Formats: sequence, structure tokens, C-alpha cells
Amino acid sequence: MSAVGNFCEDGFDLQEPFDVTVLITTILRPTLKDALLSVFRQTHPGRIQIMLGVDKALGDRGVLEAALKHRPPNQVVTLLEPGYSTSMRHGGVHANPWGGALPAVMGYLANSRYIAPLADDNWMHEQHLSRLLAAIGDRDWAFSMRWYVDDATRKPLCVDLWESVGPSKGVYAETFGGFVDPNCMLIDKVRCEPVLALRSRTFMSLVGAAPSDRGVFAELRRRPWVCTGQPTSYYTIQPSDANHESRMTLIREFLASNGNADLPANVLGRERI
Repeated sequence: MSAVGNFCEDGFDLQEPFDVTVLITTILRPTLKDALLSVFRQTHPGRIQIMLGVDKALGDRGVLEAALKHRPPNQVVTLLEPGYSTSMRHGGVHANPWGGALPAVMGYLANSRYIAPLADDNWMHEQHLSRLLAAIGDRDWAFSMRWYVDDATRKPLCVDLWESVGPSKGVYAETFGGFVDPNCMLIDKVRCEPVLALRSRTFMSLVGAAPSDRGVFAELRRRPWVCTGQPTSYYTIQPSDANHESRMTLIREFLASNGNADLPANVLGRERI
């Protein structure tokens, strides 16, 4: 099956650029519903496009159908499913295991100047997009902080104070010049056009091959940026992650000594959407 189509209200003007486009590459895993519902619940009142690219339909299509029932009238879901995967992982020719060429293609197809990537196992706070759009101004990109989320329970554990904390900061300051998770980003794709292709390329760093998100950050980190200072992105961590144990040690030590008492009230208690 292959499909390219838009889910929107009758008569909706698709040509007028959207305020922002959320980019989701998916294999139709069950958590896609949470990701989509979190976008549908955004408080931004303007036009929002969700560019949904199906790399390979390994999951249940019912997940997508169930989520689409909750789409608000100011949002459009643009479905891009070519019927084959461009990723080597699934038989294609591109090395990027997370969608092959699809993330780059989706960035170019997005009918908005501003793009906000979102993984299909993560989600965003309802004010995520509005805060980023308010912050970016005339800068090339903006980013939020993020929550670590337990993959099994889908429960937020702690705000990430060590990894995705910005240019020249955190545990990756020396090896990568810092880091920001693309799920936290809002990118002006007109100013940052070279970034679009990097979303589908393996990054060759000083310490060897790295995921495409490192290449995206390497291109962006020297460009004008701003951080909202708010943890409005929710990032799932898994035992299979190479740095899982060291990450969990940092989380346990922080919570034991500080807890979450000093975190912004607007995100407290948001265990899941």
C-alpha cells in the first residue's frame, strides 16, 4: 500500500503556509497515538501541520486511525507512505536506520518555515509549540529542555540536566560541542536549509560514526539560538541505550538529593498524555 494524502476539514486551504510543521517518522508502533494526541492538544491556536512519514508499517494501522479521530480543526495531518522503506534496516539504500531518506524529504515537503521533529515514541507538553514559536524571534532555531521518561511505565522520571542542555554544555561538551535532542527543537528551515539533508545522514564525528541527530546539532550549534528553559519535551529512555546505566545513576542521585520540587509548576504531574 502507498498513500499520500491530507486529513483536514472540508475546504481547508492547504496552500497557505502553516505556523509550524511537526515531523514524525514512524513504523506505526503503539506509542504513535500518544505522540499524535500530544500534538492535537497543543494550545497554539494557529495553523499546525503534522507531516507523518511511514517508513515501514510494522505495527497496527488502527493506532493511526484511532488517533485521527481526535484531530482538531486547526490541524492537518499529511500522510506520506511511499509503500517501501529507503532505510537499509528495512531493505532500502540509505544508511540512516531511523527512516532512511524520509526525514530529509519530509523537511522539504513541510509547508511551513518552522519545523519541529517528534519521534513516534515521545510526546510534547501542550504548550511546547507555543513556547518555542514565542521564543525563536529572528534566531535560526530554538529549543526546550526535556524530561527523561521510563520506556516501560511511560512515567517521567527527571528533567534532563546533563545531555540535551545546549551548545557547549553538558556531558557532550567536549566530544560533540554539547547536544540538543531534535525532539526539543524548532528549526527555521529557510535559514537552516543545510540541516534538512543532515536529518537522513550518519554523522562522522571526531570519535567515529554517530546518529544523524549529532550532525543536525553540529550544523546548528554555531547558529543563533535560544532556549525556552522549560522542559516541554518527553523523551523515552530504554535499557538498551548504550549509556542507560550511567544515565540512571545520575537520575537516582539527583532525585535522592533534590527531587522535582524546584521544577516549573506547569510541567509537574504530567506523567503522560
